[in-house]
Amino acid sequence: MRILNISAQKPDSTGSGTYLSALVRSQLADGCEPAVLCGAAPGDTQGDIPAGVPVYTVDFDTPELPFHICGMSDVMPYPSTRYRDLTSQMASEFEDAFCRSIERAVAEFEPDVLLCHHLYLVCALARELVRDRPVCAVCHSTDIRQMRSHGLERERVLVAVRALDAVFSLHAEQAQQIVETYGVDPARVRVVGTGYDHHAFCPDAAVQRRVDSLVFVGKVCFKKGVASLFEALGLVDRGAHPDLSLTLVGGHAHDDEFQQIESAAAASTVPVTITGRVDGEELVRTYRTSEVFVLPSFFEGLPLVTIEALACGCKVVMTELPGVRPWMEAALPGAPVAWVTPPTMVDVDTPDSRDLPRFERDLAQAIQDALDAPAPCFDTSGVSWDACSERILETVQRLLVQKGGIDG
Repeated sequence: MRILNISAQKPDSTGSGTYLSALVRSQLADGCEPAVLCGAAPGDTQGDIPAGVPVYTVDFDTPELPFHICGMSDVMPYPSTRYRDLTSQMASEFEDAFCRSIERAVAEFEPDVLLCHHLYLVCALARELVRDRPVCAVCHSTDIRQMRSHGLERERVLVAVRALDAVFSLHAEQAQQIVETYGVDPARVRVVGTGYDHHAFCPDAAVQRRVDSLVFVGKVCFKKGVASLFEALGLVDRGAHPDLSLTLVGGHAHDDEFQQIESAAAASTVPVTITGRVDGEELVRTYRTSEVFVLPSFFEGLPLVTIEALACGCKVVMTELPGVRPWMEAALPGAPVAWVTPPTMVDVDTPDSRDLPRFERDLAQAIQDALDAPAPCFDTSGVSWDACSERILETVQRLLVQKGGIDG
């Protein structure tokens, strides 16, 4: 089976980028022939894509596309353009570039199926251009947020997404959101979850964990709850946890918001280290040496980093966001996760400032309880990228048989 994996973003740096790259590796392991079509910035190497996999790039910051890659989140870990800020000329240039690349990839690679990431504009272009073979897509929640936040090509996206052959969701609540937001036939939506690299992310008894150490992994920004995490640190009992420390791992924008985060980190009475992005080996080492993984985010799809942290032996504290807890409790029953009720929200990812003090107190208590809890002994091996990929491929195989594309 030849699969063209498509994203408007980089195939790395974000949760959806990691998801795409991981699926490509699993597709290879399953005997498929994958290719990738993705956004790229000057100097990008697409290093997370296995060697030998064809890659078709749409190059931003060029005369043809003289602006940064469009980000599905308003804050990306690399220079980006918000979809809501596209002018009509920019949107036209964006569409022309991706249409040319999709047409070229389909003609040269001759895929059996197209697998898009995000139910948004590039997915719509793929569906409009390709009618003679299945076009499917994975939802990552940030696409739903874009649809709810502004009106760029809204009706066009809705029509195209409803015409997809299958839509893959991360969890059951997101599946319902897809049906409600896009009007997709529920019979076309399948929950496939997420996964992790069980070969790389695992405990190591020889590695010593630092006492009272916390780690956050994700985009370092306000909407990931970083400012509230700083406030919560100040509420943890330092008498019981004198060695309390926090490491922030992840990309960030170079803007006023990050400068405020840097200033807050420098002023914190708890030692805070901001590492920026790290490679896979360093990320594993950071998980293995930390006691508690904390993700106080105000908006998520299904955070892969939580599974990676659990797999490396961390205890976890995270916001109880829609759909995440039911999926995790079904997929990983008994996982050592403390759930914190999120603050009241004024929109999809902006908290009501009046409820933040309560949230920060609850977050501090959950962190303290996790630090006081015994070291976990928990097996996450039942959730892997291979299993996630197999669920997607089962549906794709069925579609191809129905359309007479390949033998059953």
